[in-house]
Amino acid sequence: MNIICKHRLALAASLAINGVQAFAQDLKVLLPRIMNRAPGASTVQAEHWYSIRAAAEGAPPGIEVLIYGEIGEWGITSADFMRDLNAVDDGVSPIVVGFDTIGGDLMDGIAIHNGLARLGERCTARIDGACYSSGSVAACGAHRVVMAANGLFMIHNPWAVASGDSAALRAVADIMDKALEGIVASYLRRTLVIDETELRRMIASTTWLTAPEALAAGFVDEVTAGVKLQASHGRAKILNRYQHTPQAALDLINKPEPEPAPEPAPEPVPIVEPEPAPTPIKEPPADPVALAEQLTNDCQAAGLANVTAVLIKASGLKSQAAINAHLIRAKAVRDLCVLAKLPDEALGLISAGLDADAARVKLFDKIVEASNKVSISNKPPLPDDQPAPTRNAVDPGAIYASRKPQASKGAHK
Repeated sequence: MNIICKHRLALAASLAINGVQAFAQDLKVLLPRIMNRAPGASTVQAEHWYSIRAAAEGAPPGIEVLIYGEIGEWGITSADFMRDLNAVDDGVSPIVVGFDTIGGDLMDGIAIHNGLARLGERCTARIDGACYSSGSVAACGAHRVVMAANGLFMIHNPWAVASGDSAALRAVADIMDKALEGIVASYLRRTLVIDETELRRMIASTTWLTAPEALAAGFVDEVTAGVKLQASHGRAKILNRYQHTPQAALDLINKPEPEPAPEPAPEPVPIVEPEPAPTPIKEPPADPVALAEQLTNDCQAAGLANVTAVLIKASGLKSQAAINAHLIRAKAVRDLCVLAKLPDEALGLISAGLDADAARVKLFDKIVEASNKVSISNKPPLPDDQPAPTRNAVDPGAIYASRKPQASKGAHK
C-alpha cells in the first residue's frame, strides 16, 4: 500500500469509541491523516489564538483554555493541549474551554474530546463563535456545553486525501468508515434528543446548526448571550470547500473590516443677515430768513459786516453747514490781509471766493509789486532839529576834472 499524503505509521491506531480499541495491537497499517474538514492540502495557520491560563492570584479558582484556531499539526495539537493543561491543572479547579475553530485533524479532535471527558463535572466547553467539524467532536467531550447565541455548530463526514492502487484506496475507505464510527460515538456521549439514525443522517448531510438548533438537538446545554470576537482568522477559503456553507458561517469567520465612521457633516454656517444701513436723519428744510439773520449776526460779531451780502450770495443760504463754511473761509482770508498790512484787500479776495491759500498768493504778489515803486536812498536821515545843509555836497568828478591839466604838465618836465 502506497498512500501519498500526510499519514501516521502506527503499530496500534487507537480509535477510542466508548473506550474500546478499534484496531488490534498486532495490526500494522498505514493510516492516512483523517481530516474532519474539507479536502485540500493542510497549511499552517499562523493566525490562531491558543492559551491556557490559571486564574490570577486572588480571583476565584479556575482555568481558562482558548482554542481559537485549527486543530492538528497546522494549529493546536492534542499533545500540546494535554501537556499545557496538565501543567496548570491542580485536579480540583473548574476548567472552561473556549472554542472558535473550523476544525482540523479528526484524531486530534477525538483525543481532546477524551481529555475533556476525563476531567468530569468540572469541565465546561464554551462555544464562542465557530465550532465546526473536529472542533464540535472535541467540545462534546466536556461535561457541560454552553454556546453563544450568535455561534454556529457544524457536523459532517470525515475527509482524507490519499492516492495509490485500488487496494490502498479500499483500505482508506475502510479506515474512513472506522473514523465515522468514532465521530458518532463522540456525539452520542451527549444526551441527545435525536436518535442515532437521525444523527448519522445529519453527519452525512453536513449539517449547520444555530445555537437554538444545537440546543434543541441536545448538542449543547445552554445558550448564552452572543459575544463579539475581535479577531478574524481568515479561513473563508477553507469554508468555501464545505458543503452547504451558510452565509452566517462565512460572516462569522471572515468578519468584514468595519467601515470607517463617516466624517461628521460640517456644521452649517449661520447666515448672518447684514444689518440694515442706518436710515439717514433728514434735516428739516432750511429757513432762508432765519439763516440770513444768523449769518448777519455772525459777520457783525467777526468784524466782517462789509462782506455779509457776499457770503449770503455765495452760500445760497442752503444750510447751516454751508454758511458756517463760507464764514470760516472769510475769516481766514481777512486775517491774512491784516497780517500783510493790506486789510483793504480782504473784501475783494473774499468776493472772489478765494480760500486762505489762494489769498496768500495774491497778497504776496501785491507786496512784491509795491516794493518795486519805492526809492531806496543810502543817505542817512538828518536829525529833525538840524537845518538842511547850505553848501552843495562835494562832487568828486569836478575835483578830478580840475586837477587833470596840472597832472599832464608835470609829466613832461
